[in-house]
Amino acid sequence: MRKLSFTLILSACLALTALAQSKIEFREFTLDNGLHVILHQDRSTPIVATTVFYHVGSKNEDPERTGFAHFFEHLMFEGTENIPRGKYFEIVESAGGTLNAGTSQDYTVYYEILPSNQLELALYLESERMLHAKVDQIGVDTQREVIKQEMKQVMEERPYGNFQRELPIRLYTNHPYRWPIIGAAEHLDAASLEEFVDFYKTFYVPNNATLTLVGDFEYDEAEEMVKKYFSEIPKGTKEMRRPNVEIERLAEEIKDNVYDNIQLPAVFQGYIMPAKNHEDYYALDLLSTYLLSGKSSLMYRKLVDESQKAVQAAAIPNNLEDGGMFIILAIANMGIEVEDLHTAVDEILTEVKENGISENDFTKLLNIKETQYVNSLGSVANIAMELAQAHVFYGEADYINKKLEKYRAVKPEDIKRVANQYLTKDSRVVLNYLPKSAQTTE
Repeated sequence: MRKLSFTLILSACLALTALAQSKIEFREFTLDNGLHVILHQDRSTPIVATTVFYHVGSKNEDPERTGFAHFFEHLMFEGTENIPRGKYFEIVESAGGTLNAGTSQDYTVYYEILPSNQLELALYLESERMLHAKVDQIGVDTQREVIKQEMKQVMEERPYGNFQRELPIRLYTNHPYRWPIIGAAEHLDAASLEEFVDFYKTFYVPNNATLTLVGDFEYDEAEEMVKKYFSEIPKGTKEMRRPNVEIERLAEEIKDNVYDNIQLPAVFQGYIMPAKNHEDYYALDLLSTYLLSGKSSLMYRKLVDESQKAVQAAAIPNNLEDGGMFIILAIANMGIEVEDLHTAVDEILTEVKENGISENDFTKLLNIKETQYVNSLGSVANIAMELAQAHVFYGEADYINKKLEKYRAVKPEDIKRVANQYLTKDSRVVLNYLPKSAQTTE
């Protein structure tokens, strides 16, 4: 399938509503086979987003068969008993729409955005994918090669790209988050067709899925269409692998050098965050925005503008179901030693830990977050994703309407507190990325 950033697809291709709504109204119901359905009507543009959200990601895999969830992100575009091989994109695009999929550690999602008069087509395609996707030797062999090429591009050819493997494997010592979403080539090569079929029959079933429809439709008509295409799909009966592992924090800092095909050194820092639905996430998300969100943010000003020790920097709160990863990265400017950059990053973190954030900066920060969230709800596909995640990870679709209040409940002192509580030197991973040429001279 076409590998594009899910966020990029949404931002570039999706129609925006005229005005973001202050409250998202919706209807929801559950079919007898366990499929949960959420409907949100938006008549502002004649389009509809159809999203099927499966609660299966890389963490649900056998440690000896990693990469299966990502593999199925690809494989389930191969076709079905009634859809010819490789025709998914052609069918949707010829109807004036777009489609794609994405995999994370916690979920796999498939979506179509189509003119609203093509809603039935989207439901038919997704019901076909759920009922009898083409999981055969031809598709498996084809996608093995596609994914191994993707592994090479991401892990070997993309500068700094293998941090997706190197950081988690050191930070998550006892949890399935330790392996990369893309998995291992040797695991995919060793897997039999029967193992792929079993994974499909275990996880890609209605009782492990949430269907969200957002856009220009009548509620009653949409509900009848859903029942027409999904109600007869059998409920899954196989036991699903659900790791029940409390993530262990490191007892001491792990610091390593990684030699990569790069020209400029870089520093990557990784810290364990609390689980996705923990109240501290909102303060940590605000902290990441304060540190690095635009050219006026603290770390950008100090590292890029003032000291010019870095050419690029980022702070990413990777929010995961069992416990996320707060990532800070900085790419060194020409002539800057990686240890000097590492020290500069730590000095900024120490400043936040000791002094916190001013009331004025906090007000600006909260305004930025509110604007970002409201703007994100200007897209039918983003609303569909938010509703699905709200139901699966927070236990209620109405969390979509409560999320801003969670951010507003954060106080300035919480920013200082979470910085001290979670961004601790004695339980983090630090990776110094160095050019391969440096390895030969050491």
